[in-house]
Amino acid sequence: MDPVAALDRIAFLLERAQAPTYRVRAFRTAAATLVRMGGPETAERAAAGSLEAVKGIGPKTAQVVREALAGSVPGYLRALEDEAAALPEGPPPTPGALALRAALRGDCHMHSDWSDGGSPIEAMGQAAASLGHAYAVLTDHSPRLTVARGLSPERLREQLDVVAALNGRWAPFRLLTGIECDILDDGSLDQEPELLERLDLVVGSVHSKLRMESPAMTRRLLAAVRNPLMDVLGHCTGRLLTGRTRPESRFDAERVFAACAEAGTAVEINSRPERLDPPRRLLRLAVAAGTFFAIDTDAHAPGQLDWQLLGCERAAECGVPAGRVVNTWEADGLLAWTRTRRAP
Repeated sequence: MDPVAALDRIAFLLERAQAPTYRVRAFRTAAATLVRMGGPETAERAAAGSLEAVKGIGPKTAQVVREALAGSVPGYLRALEDEAAALPEGPPPTPGALALRAALRGDCHMHSDWSDGGSPIEAMGQAAASLGHAYAVLTDHSPRLTVARGLSPERLREQLDVVAALNGRWAPFRLLTGIECDILDDGSLDQEPELLERLDLVVGSVHSKLRMESPAMTRRLLAAVRNPLMDVLGHCTGRLLTGRTRPESRFDAERVFAACAEAGTAVEINSRPERLDPPRRLLRLAVAAGTFFAIDTDAHAPGQLDWQLLGCERAAECGVPAGRVVNTWEADGLLAWTRTRRAP
């Protein structure tokens, strides 16, 4: 078995199972290290027992490489495949969800290892393209979220240059520039306005003081969604359904969604399994308010970019019109909307 393929498959299975980022990164890093070394050197080091001496390869990843080179499926990979196969199957996708997923042209919310994602920008873009997307928006975190290595203005400017270079050789796929910007306590956005103006798309999300009293949170969200620099309201309730669960933030959803509709700001349908935000009752309120929507994965690794169907199921169930989902539009239409707040 090809050792690079084995390492990548392990990383993909870990991502899909929502394993900690550091575990995923170990296998992605090892795979990239093997690519740089090349097959002959990899085989020589495996035979000499010196793989672990190479930066980026540890005992566990070295064992995977040795087993793959020996012609067998590595034990660690086999165990992950068995775990995945043993998971109970959910209900089959509904026709409405499948049709909506087929209509999607991109993903407006994903992270790289520049902030708290587990993989390089290039790997995230290539994975999005492999899923058939025409574009994806890179939305690493803003400075205030230090636990997620949020991007300072200087780092964000550097990232813009990296994205431009990648797009120079990726056409027709387009990696659009963006950010997941913290919505601060007063509803302002955590990045320089000049930089936000340069970006293709801005997701704004609350990551702090999620238990504010409802009137204060309502004022906070109203200020944010009315800001012409913010395009998408990310995971609006902040809830977490699994692991260290977290209740929904409290706010006047009717007022906030009415403001979104008036300003042309999209409400995100977050497809992460632990979020699935907004809840169905609020999603139906947003539909009734006439807002735009963005069905996003909030992916932090390539294997998570395949989660969009989860959001499509909820959208179809709650009557979200496909024409109001901004990432059913081609890239030029999406960018026209971020400038004008009107459907193309």
